[in-house]
Amino acid sequence: REQTSSEKRLSSVTTHSRRKPYSCKECDKSFSCVSHLKTHIRTHTGEKPFLCKECDKSFSCVSNLKRHMRNHGGEKPFSCKECNKSFKCLSNLKMHIRTHTGEKPFLCQGCDKSFSCLSHLKRHLGTHGGEKPFSCKECDKGFNCQSNLKRHMRTHTGEKPFSCKECDKSFSCLSHLKRHLGTHTGERPFSCTECSKCFSRLFDLKRHMRTHTGEKPFLCKECDKRFVALIYSLIPWSLTKEINIQSLVL
Repeated sequence: REQTSSEKRLSSVTTHSRRKPYSCKECDKSFSCVSHLKTHIRTHTGEKPFLCKECDKSFSCVSNLKRHMRNHGGEKPFSCKECNKSFKCLSNLKMHIRTHTGEKPFLCQGCDKSFSCLSHLKRHLGTHGGEKPFSCKECDKGFNCQSNLKRHMRTHTGEKPFSCKECDKSFSCLSHLKRHLGTHTGERPFSCTECSKCFSRLFDLKRHMRTHTGEKPFLCKECDKRFVALIYSLIPWSLTKEINIQSLVL
């Protein structure tokens, strides 16, 4: 139903005044306009009246349906002015722009860390409370966010949905595919500020930086020796004479 002229005027007034007179009876949330309240109520009722004509998916609001339809058409109307990347929805573009600006508006109240997107903050908050509400039905492992559970489930199903377009390899998670793509392009975007070495992964750069700082965060459980990488702490010290440890250090 379209808003009446009186509803539109009231919505405009409440938007500017920051008033939120429309309250949900199921929870404590309130909204500045009645249409937002109606959309929110569907999160309680489970109603999804907006149906995709291309597949069997349905959505609780028309904006989500429109965003979904771009998956069928391949449309990416939101472009970054700093690089050549484009996105299907405005929210993804805004999140991407923070990789250029370095903005991290989502601050953790439990420590001094901040994040570029809300989902990363929510995942981080689980490290404070130790809460792991997402459990695997195949084993006893628990996870602090649903995305980690989904990724873990692929170890049981063997699913590898991320395929390389250059070869026949596929991967269980997107980060592994991105790392693999570097073997085709030869791209090494992570550079050491202390020397001329470059790396294809941020993880490898961080490990390399410890050769400059002298940091050795990994402690051997059998003795008091410390190492720059976890794998070195797992090698029995009796075998290190047979292994050239220095040849492994980046």
